[in-house]
Amino acid sequence: MSFTPPPTGSRRRYSQAEKAAFFEAFERLGNARAAARELDLPFLTSYQWLVAAGVDVGAPRRQRHNRVREHYFSLRAAGVYRSDAAKQAGVHIRTAQDWDRGIVKKIHSRIYPDGRVIDYNKSVNVQERLVSGVRVSALEQVLDPRFLSLAEREKIRGLQSQGVSVRSMATALGRAASSISRELKRNSVEGVYEPYAAHRVSVMRRPRPKTRKILTQPALQVFVQEGLDNQWSPEQISNTLVKEFPGSQEMRVSPETIYQTLYLQARGGLKKEIQAALRTGRTRRKPHNTGLERQPRFVDPMVMISERPAEIEDRAVPGHWEGDLIVGTQNRSAIATLVERSTRFVMLAHLPGDHTAETVRDALIKTMRTLPEHLRGSLTWDQGVEMARHKEFSIATDMPVYFCDPASPWQRGSNENTNGLLRQYFPKGTDLSVFGPEDLERVALQLNGRPRKTLGWKNPAECLRDLLVSN
Repeated sequence: MSFTPPPTGSRRRYSQAEKAAFFEAFERLGNARAAARELDLPFLTSYQWLVAAGVDVGAPRRQRHNRVREHYFSLRAAGVYRSDAAKQAGVHIRTAQDWDRGIVKKIHSRIYPDGRVIDYNKSVNVQERLVSGVRVSALEQVLDPRFLSLAEREKIRGLQSQGVSVRSMATALGRAASSISRELKRNSVEGVYEPYAAHRVSVMRRPRPKTRKILTQPALQVFVQEGLDNQWSPEQISNTLVKEFPGSQEMRVSPETIYQTLYLQARGGLKKEIQAALRTGRTRRKPHNTGLERQPRFVDPMVMISERPAEIEDRAVPGHWEGDLIVGTQNRSAIATLVERSTRFVMLAHLPGDHTAETVRDALIKTMRTLPEHLRGSLTWDQGVEMARHKEFSIATDMPVYFCDPASPWQRGSNENTNGLLRQYFPKGTDLSVFGPEDLERVALQLNGRPRKTLGWKNPAECLRDLLVSN
């Protein structure tokens, strides 16, 4: 007689005696998995017996979990640090963090106090309510080490409950004592400091962008707008406000606030006003050859800047000028620029038609003769071909000409900076021949009316006027 195997998928039938033995083991051990292992029974089968009998399988585990949780919170209420409380209660530090934050863990998911659910098998429910006007995620986010974190605020509360001084708290946290003192004063309610409430209040101050001061003060807004219209930089505007309104805090604004306001209005891009106010400069310098390694450029020998007297170098004596050309499209037109080194006063020379050495010579002579003799000290220029007639200029004006080293524009820094400012009025690629003497005079007038940081926020016109009056 042959053996007939049971059909595929058939289940073994257990006797009532086996079931009774399992229930007895479960009562004795208090754990379904351990009871099934002792009797060599499938756990799933034994688990189904318990469910069918109406037994709350998870009750023992939940009871133990609740006991551990209560023990942990009793330690925290006594001022024990989170890490120490977690160790004494026998739970992981991550579990302790979740308990402090009110997070409930389910199978494959985490439920936050605001109802936000993170399901790792599906997707993240990012919908979150606002707590006192602040998103929950913002409460948990650490923006920068300079801000006190929630953990640090908890530590402050723990140290405070132990009667530790403010200075000792600061030492323990690696913070300044003033920071801890300010934290306790700002975020305590009726003398009681609660770390979670303090952290929530602190985060409520974070949201950006805030309403800019410029937008709330009409008079300030008008002044800033007028300064931008006159091609003033935000720094010039800010410091002029201090000078013009010394006793008014409403008429105070930092350069950064002006920049940020323009950024905000432009929705992430700079507006034309701010583009006109920005400065450009070099980030590094390269080594260059000196003029001694080159062949003489002009028939008349040049006097190099290294031979210029020290009184010119330190800008102690007025009347010494720096000059250069700004050229237009295709190098066909140009304007001669002159800057006085001590006052930064600007003069522009009209060059109609061309900018040959003869034309530049005549324009410079005409411009310099409008000045009194004590303001005609010297002229510093680069080695451009337009100064080939420099000796004739010196004879006509009694002004020596000093030449910079090749490719060394920083040796005439005031003039280079002025040329950059002039590009706000005469952009590169512009035909400069269309601008007449009146146009150049108007631009020079604006530049000379701008307050300068290097002049103590006076403008060049005021400084030159003082020189003329004193002499």
